[in-house]
Amino acid sequence: MPPLWAKIAPWALLICSNVFMTFAWYGHLKHRAIALPLAILTSWMIALPEYMLAVPANRIGAGVYSTAQLKTGQEAITLIVFTLFSYFYLGEAIRWTTALGFLLIFAGASLVFFFK
Repeated sequence: MPPLWAKIAPWALLICSNVFMTFAWYGHLKHRAIALPLAILTSWMIALPEYMLAVPANRIGAGVYSTAQLKTGQEAITLIVFTLFSYFYLGEAIRWTTALGFLLIFAGASLVFFFK
C-alpha cells in the first residue's frame, strides 16, 4: 500500500499547478492594455512553475492512480480553480448554466474515480 503522502501530494501539487496555469492563461485578460507580446512572455514565465509542479504531481501520482484518474482529477481541479479565479480575480459572475455544466463534468469525473 502506498504511503499517505503519495496519495495526497499529487492533488496538492496539481492544485498549486492549476493556480499558476490559470494565471498564465487568463491573468492577462485583466490587463488588456499590455501589449500582446509582453502578455505572451509573461504567461510563459508563469507557466514554467506550473510545469515544475505538474510533472512531479503526475510522476508521484502514477504510482497510486491511473493516468485517466490523474487527468480527470486535474480537469476537475482546473474547473474549481478557474471558477474561483474568474469570480474573485476577474470579477465575473458565475452563471447557473456554467455551474450546471461543471456539475455534469464532475459527475463524469466520478465515473473514472469511483467505478473502476
